Amino acid sequence: MGPDILLPGQPVPLPRGPAPNLGGGLYLKDGQVRASLIGVAQYEGPTLAITRVRSHPPAANSVVLGTVTRLSPLQAMVSISVVDGVPLPAGEEFNGVIRTQDVRATEKDKVKIGDCFRGGDVVKGIVISLGDARSYYITTARNDLGVIFATSEAGASMEPVSWQEMRCPKTGRIEKRKCAKPENL
Repeated sequence: MGPDILLPGQPVPLPRGPAPNLGGGLYLKDGQVRASLIGVAQYEGPTLAITRVRSHPPAANSVVLGTVTRLSPLQAMVSISVVDGVPLPAGEEFNGVIRTQDVRATEKDKVKIGDCFRGGDVVKGIVISLGDARSYYITTARNDLGVIFATSEAGASMEPVSWQEMRCPKTGRIEKRKCAKPENL
């Protein structure tokens, strides 16, 4: 995994030894070095500075996060808001499409979009291709891809139970989703 992206106000981990000179994008508050920009802390000689991480449009094999905006029997429309771990500026989201054949690797003909996604779900996927003029084609056909956050009908954050089910902690009701395997398992 690459270097960690820091957010404004977040403490910057420093190595042991003499304190570095602070460069752009950093400030000192209550004896703690903190970030003032979104980016990665890097040394430029004896000076520690934050280099900005610039957002870029999705390309083939980009890992994207997005919110399901619309469903049809054959596809789910997704508003892409994060590309390769870098958030896009507000209002500059891209459109993506998850087609039934791109939901999972096996039994593609048995996929029902309504059993895999719901409006408002946050989905992790990989861009397959640039698609048509309006949207990117996205796949969730890997264990670590799919719904990473969903809200139940009762309004609670749901917990994954299996690769195709999530449970509401409030009501205990199970809803079907194509879940992404959590990263720490």
